[in-house]
Amino acid sequence: MPPIRLLKIGGRHYDMGYQHGLAYADSIREFTAERLRLAGDPLWTGQSRSPAEILALGDACLVAHQDYAPDLMEELRGTADATGLSLTELVIMNGFTDFADVIARPDHPSPHDADNCTAFIVPNGAGGQGLIGQTWDMHYSATPYVVLLRGRPAGKPAFLVFTITGCVGMIGMNDAGIAVGINDIMANDGRPGVTWPFVVRRMLEQTTLDDALACLLDAPLAGAHNYVLADSAGRGYNVEAMPSHREVTAVNRNPFVHTNHCLHATTLPYARPRLEYAQENSESRLERATELLNGGGVTVDDLMALTRDRGALNGICTVVNAPWEVETCGAAIMRPATREFWAVWGLPTENTYERFVV
Repeated sequence: MPPIRLLKIGGRHYDMGYQHGLAYADSIREFTAERLRLAGDPLWTGQSRSPAEILALGDACLVAHQDYAPDLMEELRGTADATGLSLTELVIMNGFTDFADVIARPDHPSPHDADNCTAFIVPNGAGGQGLIGQTWDMHYSATPYVVLLRGRPAGKPAFLVFTITGCVGMIGMNDAGIAVGINDIMANDGRPGVTWPFVVRRMLEQTTLDDALACLLDAPLAGAHNYVLADSAGRGYNVEAMPSHREVTAVNRNPFVHTNHCLHATTLPYARPRLEYAQENSESRLERATELLNGGGVTVDDLMALTRDRGALNGICTVVNAPWEVETCGAAIMRPATREFWAVWGLPTENTYERFVV
């Protein structure tokens, strides 16, 4: 892939969304159509859904989004006006993997276990200034839509987020030194509610780590994700967040890694079953990444090397392999103390990280 794209947006939330939509209107329409199609695919959820059923479930999520993040819904309204898409279509596209939990059969392991993200936190004590980051793995069709957004919302912290065209944000850091990442886990208790990109952006509106954590703990979630949070003082949290339960782990001393299966007995009852291959893949990446980070003195270069690693089962850097059709679409590493942000578009093994400052 070429150097990662950077789009600058700012002002009122509606104006930011309109700027985003105008810059990538065709791309946003294309990707939204693709995700609406996948939402009805039984390979993802265990049952077929008609377009009308998909949109009805999307409509059922709108009130929760409006109540939880009215400013961000104004931003999405700007994108809708710039692209001709509806708010419902854009909410589904933004939070597709959470939305899959809303649609899915609770007892159904997903044959298209699409998120193989490996996320990590390195607190201050593990090598100087703390670091946080991840690979972002998804169906390979998502790779062409990766973009960085540099946002300057009126009256709120400036931010930089790794995301996809049309999505309010996925992995990011603000100028207060709050950083957030995610990786997918699958819930059996999905329900109409708020999808994860809106939670990430709400967290990036905060100036303290505990306020950012509260945004997650108070959210009426639609589906399950694992969240990694860190601040400029080197504090961190990992949160396995299911719609019905959240498990918070403080990360203040040793490096912490999370992949795509639940680690806590309290969250396991709310998790959808995983195919044997997918569980083995997640466990292998967790073991491999933990091994790579246990040597002490972890640097940005070490984390870049981790995202390029091919030593585990199918590798931390995931290459498309039928029938799964999943790849590492990009990766991000952040150092909150210095507000530095490194990002790569596409496979880290084949592409170059670029450095930004929030």
